[in-house]
Order: sequence, then C-alpha cells, then structure tokens
Amino acid sequence: QAFAPALSKSFCSAHQWQDPVRSSAMASIVKRFVPLMDRVLVQKLKPEAKTASGILLPESAAKTPNFAKVMAVGPGARTKDGALLPMGVKVGDKVVVPEYGGMFFKMDEEEYHVFRDEDIMGILNEE
Repeated sequence: QAFAPALSKSFCSAHQWQDPVRSSAMASIVKRFVPLMDRVLVQKLKPEAKTASGILLPESAAKTPNFAKVMAVGPGARTKDGALLPMGVKVGDKVVVPEYGGMFFKMDEEEYHVFRDEDIMGILNEE
C-alpha cells in the first residue's frame, strides 16, 4: 500500500493509506467522466472514526466534513466574448465544498459530487 500524506491529524487521518483497488477505481472514474464547462468532480473525504483522545465513534455520530478531493475539472466557463475563464481549482486539490448542493452520483461503488467552480468555498493548503 502506498502512503499518502494527510493535511493534519484532525483533517483526514483515515485517508493516509490508499487501497490499490480503490486507487484504480478512482483513476477509472477520471477517465470515464469528463466535467464540462466550469464543473468540478470531487470525492468527499470520510469523517474521522476516532476522536483525538482515541475514542472510537460509530458512523452515525461522526459528522461528515465538507472536505473533498478534486478528481477532475472542466476546461472553464466562457465569457460573452468567448474568452475562457480559468478554473480556480486543479486536480488533486483538497477543497471545502457546501454541505448541500451539487450533483451526487455513484459509480463503481464510489460516491462522487459535481459542483460548479464558483460553488467551491476554498482550497485547503498543507501546513
């Protein structure tokens, strides 16, 4: 298994280890789904299953964070003059997304969301 560095312990320690089967499924979605215009394909990160003090939480008690990983981006929106507006995010960015909104879909047993670039709240930078 490959090691993927986490942003912080409270952010996504559950995502430190990547399953090779899951990684190939994620690569497959990027090849099969191409966002159009200013749309962004993201996969929400799973919530922590353990508190900072080591207490295990049931799935029902763990609040889903609004953090996601950008899997694919469209080329960008066009102005009235036809000029291409650049996207604010790129593939691999860790972003904050709205709790509601976007389009949800499931492919290869994985859950994904599609948002417009303007709906992305911000980018989380590594410390």
